[in-house]
This record gives sequence, structure tokens and C-alpha cells, in this order.
Amino acid sequence: MKRSNTQKLKDALEDDIINGRLMPGARLDPEELALKFGVSRTPIREAIQQLAVSGLVTVEPKKGTFVAKVGIEQLIEMFEVMAELESMCGRLAARRISAVELANLASALARCEEAIKQGDSDEYYYENEDFHNCIYRASHNAFLAEETRQLKQRLKPYRRMQLQVRQRMVNSMQEHREIYEAIESGNADRAEDRLRQHVLIQGERFSDFASSVKKFSLQAERAVEEAKG
Repeated sequence: MKRSNTQKLKDALEDDIINGRLMPGARLDPEELALKFGVSRTPIREAIQQLAVSGLVTVEPKKGTFVAKVGIEQLIEMFEVMAELESMCGRLAARRISAVELANLASALARCEEAIKQGDSDEYYYENEDFHNCIYRASHNAFLAEETRQLKQRLKPYRRMQLQVRQRMVNSMQEHREIYEAIESGNADRAEDRLRQHVLIQGERFSDFASSVKKFSLQAERAVEEAKG
């Protein structure tokens, strides 16, 4: 899936923030970013706007753009809501999906399989995103679909981060197959349950996710202490 300069820049900045190369409180200088990534001011402005929607940066008028602090409690709450919205989309899709929409969902599933073979977590994420968007559209509830997309956009950096955990891509792919089978067979209860479990962060996944976020927070705290010293 070809990505625009804005998307590539946003992904790079997300990775820098999530992995601690850009610490909370760090200022994003548009001119420095333009030189570093070899792009114009337009994709920088668009990328910063999208990062602000995700909650990774804050834009302060007349001061600039700064990396935000991540709160794991709020993230978990957002994932809980996301799981319920996705499960509703799955239930409705199992009842309402058309033949054309089912074919599109099967195609998205096949592209996810191909990204798995390539071992590319970013490519898998974007094909995964299309897979989920097919389900949103198939719910035939425009309001629900839009609310789900908006929250998914805010959680995007952390959903991408999850895919970097060992075996998560493979497990995610198996969950996609089960979701597809439930929707294809018209089993609304199973589609609802499979999507909820696919998105919820619990058990071992919670431990892995919490560990990643805590690691990020500790790196930030050390950077602050070093700056003071």
C-alpha cells in the first residue's frame, strides 16, 4: 500500500515518540523536520495535525508543538471503548454485509496475509486498517462507523506499537480469519465476540502493552533528570 509523504512522516514521528527518541516536552521544529525528512512544510503541518488528533503532541498557540505525556490508564479506557464500538460494527456487519462488501473483506484479508509473509508490521497495520474499515462500512450505520474511525485514529500509534511485539502479527492474523468466518457465516454473536477480543488489551497482551508504555515513560523521566543535572 503506497503511503503519502504526510503518512510516512507521521509514522516516523510516531515511532520516534513511542520508542523514546522524542521525549515528552520536546518541541517539534517544522524547519528542522523539513531538513531531516526532505519534505515541504505542507506534509509537516498535516502530520502534526494528525499527531495532535492521536494525542501524541499538543499544539500551543504562539509557542509551538510539543510531545505529550502518555497516560496508560486513559489508553486502557480508550481501548475498552474501542472494543465495544468494533464489536457493534461486527454484529451489524454479520447481519447486513452485501456480497460485494464480503468480497472486499476477503480481499483485505488476503492482503493482510501477504504482509505477514513479508514480515512488515507497518504494511500489515495498513492492510489491517482496511480490513477493519470494510467491517465498519458493512455495518451500514454511518454514525457508528464514523465514531469508530475517529477513536481508532487516536489509538493508531499504540495499535501499531502492539504489532511490534513478538508473535502479535501472527496472532492478529488468526483473529482476522475468525472474524471473517463469523461475518461470512452470518453469526452475529460470534462476530461481535471475536472483534471485542481482538481489540481488548487483557491478559498477556495487557502485560506486554503496559511494559512498552512504562518503558517509554521511564526513558522520558531519565531524560528530564539528565536535563536538570
